[in-house]
Amino acid sequence: QVRVEDSGGGLVQDGGSLRVACEAFGFSLRDIEMRWYRQAPGKGRELVVRLPPYGQRLLYESFAKGRFFASRDNTRNTMFLQMNNLKPEDTAVYYCNAWGYSQNLWGQGTQVTVSS
Repeated sequence: QVRVEDSGGGLVQDGGSLRVACEAFGFSLRDIEMRWYRQAPGKGRELVVRLPPYGQRLLYESFAKGRFFASRDNTRNTMFLQMNNLKPEDTAVYYCNAWGYSQNLWGQGTQVTVSS
């Protein structure tokens, strides 16, 4: 079955770090663009970072630059989002999207909560 599964969310204090993961099943994420999005309470879903294939430069939204670092491990068919210096405004459900496979292929989301 083609799907992606998000994991790794949790509760962290202001200034803390967390890593979330997205594992792909039924297809290889190696040669396609993958994306991370997030949705805060009461807000729309917003893009966090784009991961183009073939070693191209990652494209971060302004709020993520310098604090969030995305990567992919092709041997595990998994991508990651390392989040450092987290702030309460980063509280959201984080979703991966297999954009290059299907724009409609989303993970179930993983909750990240940053306490002040």
